[in-house]
Amino acid sequence: MRDYELVNELSESARAWVDPSNVEQLAAWDGDAGAYWAARADRFDEGVAGYREQFLAAAAIDATETVLDVGCGSGQVTRDAARCAAAGSAFGVDLSSRMIELARQRADGEQVANVAFHQADAQVHPFLDHRFTIVISRHGAMFFRDAPTAFTNIARAMRPGGRLVLLTWQPFERNEWQIAFFKALAAGRDLLTPTPGPFPLNDPDRVRPLLRSEGFEDVQLRGLSETLYFGPDPDDAFRFISGQHAAMVRDLDADTRSRALDNLRASMSDHQTEGGVY
Repeated sequence: MRDYELVNELSESARAWVDPSNVEQLAAWDGDAGAYWAARADRFDEGVAGYREQFLAAAAIDATETVLDVGCGSGQVTRDAARCAAAGSAFGVDLSSRMIELARQRADGEQVANVAFHQADAQVHPFLDHRFTIVISRHGAMFFRDAPTAFTNIARAMRPGGRLVLLTWQPFERNEWQIAFFKALAAGRDLLTPTPGPFPLNDPDRVRPLLRSEGFEDVQLRGLSETLYFGPDPDDAFRFISGQHAAMVRDLDADTRSRALDNLRASMSDHQTEGGVY
């Protein structure tokens, strides 16, 4: 039995459970949010494609690595990691059963054999001790509700000298796309800046002591700034974003909802380029 098959067998036999702080996350990602992302997996991967090569370069995965991908979604990055670790393996975990199933289907379709996926909460999942040489997460770890507990668990699963590579969002006020969507859908309402949301890991002054307290050394942080892709034209981008943020306008009266959606559609048009909405 190859190494990655052993990891999958042990993980599948373990009881699936979620930390109490992540119950709401499970309800969302294994519910409507996960279904929405799974149905539009290609669009989400296309949206952050500008970071793909930079993220893999930072990970520097060699042929014999054993990789854990936290919050793997539909598994694009996990499959990338598995290809890099041709003589090793990659293991992806996520709260969304639909995205995990899609990740498995795509790995089979692309004939990536040294990869496995499991629905799990990386914050508390009983990974084997000292199992992984590198842990990666593209926009997954930033959703931890109890980051200290999560990184303690992840550190336990890593071999001595292992590496941790995370990609997280910049602070809200530095994300043009979030500001634009939030302002448009507010439709004049005074809404609080979304918090904590996926923002616990965007402050270097918080990240460094957090990781060092969990035993990580030589913590290096680098700010990246790339454009995000939302669709080939304003109408397509509008449908994609309005569906993703439907909860923000669900309780509005008809006139205010219409105004909010018109604002969002106008924002899509404002960012149309020859290559699509960026």
